[in-house]
Amino acid sequence: MSNPALPSRPAFAPGQAAPAHAALERLLPQFHRTRAQTLALVDGLSDEDCALQSMPDASPAKWHLAHVTWFFEVFALERFEPAFRPFHPSFRMLFNSYYNGVGDRHLRAERGLVSRPGLATVRAYRADVEARIDALLRSAALEAADAAVLAEVIELGIHHEQQHQELLLTDLKHLFSRNPLLPAFREGWPPVPVAAAAAGWLGCEGGLVSSGTSEEGFAFDNERPGHRTFLEPFELALRPVSCGEVIAFIEDGGYRRPDLWLSAGWDIVQARGWQAPFYWQQADGGDIQASRWQTFTLRGVVDVSPDAPAAHLSLYEADAIARWLGARLPTESEWEHVARRAPVEGNLLETGLFHPAEPLAAARPGLPGQLFGDVWEWTQSAYLPYPGYRTAPGTIGEYNGKFMSQQMVLRGGSCATPRSHLRATYRNFFPPDARWQFSGARLARGTA
Repeated sequence: MSNPALPSRPAFAPGQAAPAHAALERLLPQFHRTRAQTLALVDGLSDEDCALQSMPDASPAKWHLAHVTWFFEVFALERFEPAFRPFHPSFRMLFNSYYNGVGDRHLRAERGLVSRPGLATVRAYRADVEARIDALLRSAALEAADAAVLAEVIELGIHHEQQHQELLLTDLKHLFSRNPLLPAFREGWPPVPVAAAAAGWLGCEGGLVSSGTSEEGFAFDNERPGHRTFLEPFELALRPVSCGEVIAFIEDGGYRRPDLWLSAGWDIVQARGWQAPFYWQQADGGDIQASRWQTFTLRGVVDVSPDAPAAHLSLYEADAIARWLGARLPTESEWEHVARRAPVEGNLLETGLFHPAEPLAAARPGLPGQLFGDVWEWTQSAYLPYPGYRTAPGTIGEYNGKFMSQQMVLRGGSCATPRSHLRATYRNFFPPDARWQFSGARLARGTA
């Protein structure tokens, strides 16, 4: 069993301000916080809850718990732990996601058929690997070059696990929505303050602006390198598209009007019978124009709040709604240009709502509200490499680059994204027909 090829120097820039061993020490508490936060998300779930897979695009919670552990075992322990031995030899194949360079993989669509190992064994796997990573990070025996590469891998692994925290929640939401009892992941709603969502537009002069990053500190490879982008003058909406606007779109026959849709989107609307955002349902079963809308959430079925950001929209729906509202979706460069001035705050994973809501605080002067959290915001930009992008060498280079085809970029994070995982340059990506994520929209329009 060969070790996976890893880059000989950090490809994701964990930061060079401190010596390599000090960087490992700095990562230790962050590593343990992230691992604990993942386990907290599955607290109270049954073994059955954690084992089921509701569709090919989703994965069982048990698989998520094991896969993020697999990442640390394969990319860190296999290379750097003296006298490495796997927790279980079959786990290298069983919990591999898409890393062809690592070896064989179990079919993604059949992850829900893996009844064994059980949840208790997966928890033991997590505890074992976590203890060994802890010992490795505290080791003084690593040479400086190895410690620098290990720091890169651990920091990438932490952010990888944070990505799977969000996926775990969205996959559980889809799973519970398929249960006729419509169970809640969490009961009740935590008390949070809300503020009025400001309507209107923020004007931007455009010009030559910075995009992406070349700075030290963590960023995924798809955020690099920093480069310049020219923007025409534009305006960005002060808030995301609301559920009330989507209801008006529905009542105006938006899902029945081909003139509003991209051709591929209209084909999907017809083939799949879309009449409303994913998880929406009519409370009274009556005519759409007279219906009260409800939506399934991780806290059960609730009435749709007209003032909350609309979620679970595909790119096609977001684009059609924007067109109906006389606007368009922003480019990712436009969105990033505005977001660079905004702090990462809002309705994120730590809030504990797990659902988009009215703004938790008034927007800061001169900035749009809810840029971060609540819903990922579709852009009109295809997920493509930046000028000068280079895939990281070795197996770990499969992380992002090979998906730069047939995907669209989303920005800003959601109510299920950890706060420390986000920054203005962060690029999320999904196929344009994806709806099970917390995906919404924000409008833009030109002013030239």
